[in-house]
Amino acid sequence: MLTREMSTKADGGLYFELYWGENLAEAWSYGPEREKVLAAPDEHAPLPLYGFTLPEEPFLMAERTPGGWRIHLPPKVQAERKARGASFAAVPSEQLVQDQGRTSLVLGEGMTLRLTEGQLSLVVQSSVVKERVGPLQWKDMGWLAIVALLFLSLPIGFLLAGPTPERAAESNARALQQAADKEAERRKAMGLDTPMRPITDTERAQQQTDGGPEVHVPASFRVR
Repeated sequence: MLTREMSTKADGGLYFELYWGENLAEAWSYGPEREKVLAAPDEHAPLPLYGFTLPEEPFLMAERTPGGWRIHLPPKVQAERKARGASFAAVPSEQLVQDQGRTSLVLGEGMTLRLTEGQLSLVVQSSVVKERVGPLQWKDMGWLAIVALLFLSLPIGFLLAGPTPERAAESNARALQQAADKEAERRKAMGLDTPMRPITDTERAQQQTDGGPEVHVPASFRVR
């Protein structure tokens, strides 16, 4: 159980989650520029909250104070809170502020608040986005200029250091020589690199022409 009120940052946003039992039904996020959050059973309200008993509509659910967000509790809710990594526990009565019949408490840094009425639970916590994005500084402009200069220098460098006609001719000659070397290696592997030896007269005399058996044709035989 929390025994002291935790500090909170005044420049953060708020994040709401609405549960029906264990099921998440809706979620809303409010940025750090918002000063208050109004709730009502109306879909056009900043916080469209149905199923909770509200003393008036719209109901001031949260407001920003110099010490952080102050959460106003609907009259019939059961309020629980937990620190980061802890379990939910009832909010001690000394941590609740009573003012003109209203009950509220400060949402501490790292605190999660759960408001339950019936089957509905509204979980409230500080928004993840806590800082606005400021305008570009001079150093940011300097970095952008450096990046732009590097980006533009790439095509210029390519044009200046690109291939010249002499380099292109050398590259083509080198490619042709490599192709010729590969062709020579292929012919050597196939045994085609040695030229054929001509037949000598002795080898030609030893050759016999095979014309088949001798056939005698009669003189009266004609071929038409």
